[in-house]
Amino acid sequence: MKLMKSIKLLVFVLFTCVCGSVFAQRKMNHVVLDAGHGGKDPGAIGSFSKEKDIALAVTLKVRDILKKEAPQLRTTLTRDSDFFVELKGRHAIANKANADLFLSIHINSTAGTTTRVQAGTRKVKKGKKWTTVPVYKTIHNRSTKTSGTETYVLGLTRNDQKEKAIGEFGETIAEEPGLLDENDPTTAILIAQYSQAFLSRSVTLGSKVQQNFAKAGRNNLGVKQKSLEVLAGSAMPGVLIELGFINNQEEEAYMNSEAGQQALASAIATAILDYKKEVEKK
Repeated sequence: MKLMKSIKLLVFVLFTCVCGSVFAQRKMNHVVLDAGHGGKDPGAIGSFSKEKDIALAVTLKVRDILKKEAPQLRTTLTRDSDFFVELKGRHAIANKANADLFLSIHINSTAGTTTRVQAGTRKVKKGKKWTTVPVYKTIHNRSTKTSGTETYVLGLTRNDQKEKAIGEFGETIAEEPGLLDENDPTTAILIAQYSQAFLSRSVTLGSKVQQNFAKAGRNNLGVKQKSLEVLAGSAMPGVLIELGFINNQEEEAYMNSEAGQQALASAIATAILDYKKEVEKK
């Protein structure tokens, strides 16, 4: 509760003090790259890898590409090795740096499926007679055929988005930690303030990220909205990127390969540079 109050107060102050200068600014000089999870927090876990490691590897590659392609663009990392940073610490880094853009890089996962199957039979006595009854066991299957990339901007999760996710995949997408309470009226106020200032540019960036993923041959699941705390606390346009599903065997292998990581990083870096050009034209 104290954390939520501090975030809301922080964002309110930042919006009232900073928004004017944000819109007056025509140059994009500084981007913050946030590798999700880290340290004691592994994030989603696959058959042989962890979200925190893939996210960091791709984030470092994005930084390296930006340094080469746009040396004048400053990049700051919320973490550059395997250590834990709290959510409030992540957007605090971005705000303190007075950055122009915030990208949080993550790996997706589904919650898996549960199936009840017959495992055998047993004899039970009913009155004077013995009868055979089935014995069941529950099997939890974490693997999935669900695949693709998606990018989130800050917003209240739409009901049609929830229904589409469940209907399309046949299983529920595992939620990222750090969701704001959508039943709290102040959440709507907070998101409305953010949306007025930054939603349009966040969607523009998210769309460019997804378009570049599609060009790289990834399944494009689109730009969606979710009440993510890590975005709500950042006083700048921002997105949270899901690179693929770690419990999909093919995607896990791809995201752990050098070629796969380089392709994903290149797509993100290209999107950032395309966004920079578009913003600076206006």
